[in-house]
Amino acid sequence: MKTIKRMMDHMYWSDRRILDAVEESETKNKDLFKLVRHVAVAERVWLSRLQGKGTAHYSLWEETEDLKAIRTMFDENAEQYRAYIEELEETDLDEMVDYANQSGVPFRTSVRDILSQVLLHGQYHRGQINRLLRMESAEPVQVDYITFARL
Repeated sequence: MKTIKRMMDHMYWSDRRILDAVEESETKNKDLFKLVRHVAVAERVWLSRLQGKGTAHYSLWEETEDLKAIRTMFDENAEQYRAYIEELEETDLDEMVDYANQSGVPFRTSVRDILSQVLLHGQYHRGQINRLLRMESAEPVQVDYITFARL
């Protein structure tokens, strides 16, 4: 549990940093905004699945210009994930979760694998966001785990 909690702390930190970098860039790149929003919504979707809630009402790929709403979602995600993880025991990580993906296809996945997906998915897209920032002549932000660990 200690490792997962630490990795989740890295995710919360990375989400804030990447959004700060996007805001500071003053870019108007709609693809970049869409990607940042996607990360926030995907975190929410997976948390809803862990909580046994439906996710069909979430749109993963929607355009937005409202970075404030994305920040609010990141903050709420962090708060809700922290509360969820605090209740978990090590043995809970191997429990299976039944859910449907956004297309309605049913799946069954362990809590451990879902949390790993959330962590890796966000990091993958934060790399893409940094690449788009560089293409906008903006400064990418360091979100590597080791940078977080050295704090």
